[in-house]
Amino acid sequence: MKKIIAVLDGLSYSSSTVEYAVFIARQEMAHLVGVFPKDISYRSYAFYDLVDESGVSDQRIKDFAEKDTHTRRKSIQQFELACQQSGLNYSLHKDNDIAIEAVLHESIYADLMIIESKEAFSRIAAEKPSHFLSQLLAEAVCPILVVPSEFTGVSKSVLLYDGSPSSVHAIRMFDYTLSGLKYMPTEVVSVKSPKSSLHLPDGKLMKEFMKRHYPQATFRVLKGIPWEVIPAYLQEEGPDTVIVLGAYRRNRLSRWFYPSMADVLLQELRSPLFIAHCK
Repeated sequence: MKKIIAVLDGLSYSSSTVEYAVFIARQEMAHLVGVFPKDISYRSYAFYDLVDESGVSDQRIKDFAEKDTHTRRKSIQQFELACQQSGLNYSLHKDNDIAIEAVLHESIYADLMIIESKEAFSRIAAEKPSHFLSQLLAEAVCPILVVPSEFTGVSKSVLLYDGSPSSVHAIRMFDYTLSGLKYMPTEVVSVKSPKSSLHLPDGKLMKEFMKRHYPQATFRVLKGIPWEVIPAYLQEEGPDTVIVLGAYRRNRLSRWFYPSMADVLLQELRSPLFIAHCK
């Protein structure tokens, strides 16, 4: 039985995360864990909300704290109800730690982590990906499925392949983690420079590999600059297409010149994004 964890902000409950997590856990007959980090530095209110005409109000501190406690409790109840109605084997982890540290620690012991693309564990709105999500994607040990804010299910997969070990590793982990998707339509997409041939990188080995993992897969080779061509191509796909890619981060120097493909896709697409990288 696989272990899947759904990362949830108790102060801003993500129905989408839970719907995807329940959908996948049922498909894979997995154990689902709801992880609700309770970060002491994260509240739903600002300091100025605590101030009245006499200064910082003890009563306001108490009222706001109780409101947050109630909100977190309600979120947990919603998660439990969704799991119970689906007949899932599930558990809860309420970590009292810095959110990113708690979630990274959880990733060591999970087969898959599911989180919504807007998750930030902050009351301040942030562009996607947030600092929290960027750090998580770079440092998590297990594969991560980043999901959109609306649940649409999954009916197709697009596997991004550039000939690198990390892209092959991501495909391997996708098959291992979400084996129930093996016989849905699958497309392998590569990008080469305009002057190159349309041959797939390591084509013979890759097709031999894919035949054992996704025997019905089709192949598409595009030409151009990857972070321009791939998002444009994927815009034609529906939100029920999951995109699979490997390494999230390059070294610090190269990021001055080349944007992260995951960042580009998170900003431009409404599709689930499966990310797994070699350490």
